[in-house]
Amino acid sequence: MAYDYIVVGGGVYGAGTAWELASRGEDVLLLEAEEIASGASGGLGKRGVRANGRDLRELPLMNLAYDLWPTLSDRIGAETGYERTGHLRLFERETGGLQGGFASAQARANVQNEFGVETEVLTGDAVRELEPELSDDVVGALYCPNDGVADQTATTRGLAAAAAELGATIREHTPVRGVERDGDRVTALVTDEERFEVEKAVLLLSNAHVPKLVESELGITLPVWETFPQVSATEPMDEAPVNHLIGHDHRRLALKVLSDNRVMISGGWRGEWDDDTNQAITIDERVQGNAAEARAVFPVLEDVQLETADASRRETATVDHIPIIDTLPGATNMIIGTGWTGHGFAISLAVNQLLATWAIEGERPRRLAPFSTDRFSKTGLPGL
Repeated sequence: MAYDYIVVGGGVYGAGTAWELASRGEDVLLLEAEEIASGASGGLGKRGVRANGRDLRELPLMNLAYDLWPTLSDRIGAETGYERTGHLRLFERETGGLQGGFASAQARANVQNEFGVETEVLTGDAVRELEPELSDDVVGALYCPNDGVADQTATTRGLAAAAAELGATIREHTPVRGVERDGDRVTALVTDEERFEVEKAVLLLSNAHVPKLVESELGITLPVWETFPQVSATEPMDEAPVNHLIGHDHRRLALKVLSDNRVMISGGWRGEWDDDTNQAITIDERVQGNAAEARAVFPVLEDVQLETADASRRETATVDHIPIIDTLPGATNMIIGTGWTGHGFAISLAVNQLLATWAIEGERPRRLAPFSTDRFSKTGLPGL
């Protein structure tokens, strides 16, 4: 079987890029090793659609994504759970080193506004008008009113269904095991039982699977590692004590409101892989540590119990904490994407649109240039 475009990975990037290609009338196959949204694009709670505090190289993508998220549900005919809640990046104290603390807030706001991300510096009293339950220790915040949240599982499944409706072929339980090449072009992908020929381009967007396949098939080791982000959720409350998407300048903390007035708690705490169960597990000390950070910022949570915690969703991170989006030597018609942890969901709609354009036109869009692997090489740095 032959297809013009083959997308590998059934997460928000694979499903979204397949939809973008199918929307343009292209012949596309999506291969997913397990089920749609079974990896990092699924799981507990919601994900942030956030520009506030984001790496500057990603702000042009986020500016584009701002325009795409509000209308996605109508365009794919499925619920996404998208809500424009606004995001508060909280400051409690001045921090050491170069991080800057609240003294850096205005400079950060100026840069974000320059990139089209509406940002306002709020003092403590103004922040508490938006979040009355905040600790008195909070001295200010960066406020981005256009940030929000969405349901990652619903979004990903909706994109896949919309792609299929437009003619894309979706194959679940079909893990890609190998790559066939002719010179520096990929000609086919090999699974356990089948071989799929590709006429134009492959988009390898299967996150944690990408570095392994690239190393085994191309002999290239990407500067990434696996991680298992930990998330937890409180028991339902009569009224949610949090009104916005919440981040923090120095605490490892992020908060979102879920259904039934539960609060999702995350922010960079990690689970660990357990060889005995062959899955990632939460570490109770870290679950309680994350909860303690939430209670320090919102004391009203002090007597609220945690209902569930999860660290089962495998992610990948890069050494400079932004994703890799590139082609590699020996496979010039295969675009890869990996290293999304903490950065991927919000910008996905913008990246998917640009990936489809790149695959069709053969030229890297300018907004994706900062995510090349050249940044990890001395030869890729001008003047060295």
